[in-house]
Amino acid sequence: MSTPTRRIPESELILNPDGSVFHLHLLPEQLAGKVILVGDPGRVETVASFFDHTECTIENREFKTVTGTFKGTRISVISTGIGTDNIDIVLNELDALINIDFATRLIKAKKQTLEIVRIGTSGGLHAEIPVNSYVISEYSIGFDGLLNFYRERNQVCDLDFERHFTDAVHWNPLLTRPYVVQASTLLLQKLESEQTRRGTTISAPGFYGPQGRELRLPVADPNLNDVLASYSYKNHIIANYEMESSAIAGLSALLGHQAITVCLIIANRVRKEYSENYKVHMHNLIQYVLERI
Repeated sequence: MSTPTRRIPESELILNPDGSVFHLHLLPEQLAGKVILVGDPGRVETVASFFDHTECTIENREFKTVTGTFKGTRISVISTGIGTDNIDIVLNELDALINIDFATRLIKAKKQTLEIVRIGTSGGLHAEIPVNSYVISEYSIGFDGLLNFYRERNQVCDLDFERHFTDAVHWNPLLTRPYVVQASTLLLQKLESEQTRRGTTISAPGFYGPQGRELRLPVADPNLNDVLASYSYKNHIIANYEMESSAIAGLSALLGHQAITVCLIIANRVRKEYSENYKVHMHNLIQYVLERI
């Protein structure tokens, strides 16, 4: 882990001419301690429409931020785009905004902790999980390999779960090694209710082949989804596919933040069903999360 005395070079922490962090274009004072992450930049305005007051709106590429207050609680909602590669950008820059002094480029001795909730859409992998359900990712399994680039990944991963999973599914050695991370128990307690389901979530590095979808290209393992649907470890079933939760949970754990993902199930891959009016249910899920964080 980096020490507070190491000065971070300009090439490693890039700042814009106005002093904002490179991709998010945010200044430290523009970030709230509670953060909602969404994939779609258009969904940022949906979340912000619940705010009582808006402080700022910042936009660069797929990264859009609105900071404001909801019932007196200061919240930032940020779009990440799609994929764990973008999460690598967002999580590192969010942490830099609060835990690195931009003037001296030194890591602060006293660290701050963010509460981060991703609100997303997802495909269910069990017939008994109907469309329009809310699934909380108690554990996330990353097929993306992102966390394997960080030296201390073993300290935040469930290594027994990883070994059991790779053995049970006969993991293809040509693929990146999966990692398994548990979400924040604090946020799980805040968000869980009779309206939600716990599950283990797969974060895939793509939407088509990595999630078993075939258009013109055949997938390497056409039976993988059936194996995933029947898999369990200590009563943890794989509930759904999405593309970001593993990196959010893993990087947040490494950096000392609280993070969790809650998804609206808009498709059931087993039943071949799709929610044709999911935006109404997403609106309800956003309000549900805002009332509890």
